[in-house]
Amino acid sequence: MQRSYKYLDIITVVFVVVLLLANLVASVKVTKILGLSFTAGLFFFPLSYLVGDILTEVYGYSKSRRVIWTGFISLLAANLIIKILVSLPPDPHWTLQPAYEQIFGLSMRVSLASMFAYFCGEFANSYTLAKMKIATEGKLQFARIIGSTVVGEFVDTVIFYPLAFWGSSAFTTDLIISIMVANYIVKVSWETIAYPFTKRLLIWLKKTENEDYYDYKTDFNPLHLN
Repeated sequence: MQRSYKYLDIITVVFVVVLLLANLVASVKVTKILGLSFTAGLFFFPLSYLVGDILTEVYGYSKSRRVIWTGFISLLAANLIIKILVSLPPDPHWTLQPAYEQIFGLSMRVSLASMFAYFCGEFANSYTLAKMKIATEGKLQFARIIGSTVVGEFVDTVIFYPLAFWGSSAFTTDLIISIMVANYIVKVSWETIAYPFTKRLLIWLKKTENEDYYDYKTDFNPLHLN
């Protein structure tokens, strides 16, 4: 008989919402702060890794795996729906079609790169955290929270940018590398700064759910959902 948890469903919803916002809304908004230009998704995307860390730390890898698959399927469905909506013929009196296409008509290449990078990065993040928790016997929480993010964000970064932009006339090799490095540093720094909040949330959640899972006998195959 499977245990029921009070907040697992809520955390799953938060994870999916953050993921969709980061990939489909914030990623098309470019902002400039303190002289640095980057997509607004940079503020949101690390949240998905923070939530992924919380899922694995409290509920274990198998629960996190289900949530990652839920996010992946939701992202795939959202991308397909957007493609259909963009392709629908506009009313002749509606003048916003060009802007609509420009904002939401991201190329299929970028969409596929984003989904594949997310899939690999999130699983790398969860796997690393679960293994580090066993290796440290539950100690050094800061090291495994940040360490798993270092691994997961690295996998995501080195997959997404080359797949999405390599060979494009608008992105030189030097520019792609520069963006990769800057985004990676910001994402890891973001979660490092957020750790005091993460720590308090983990303490409260473990006590409330009466759970602190260790993946000693877990099947880590990302394709197995049992």
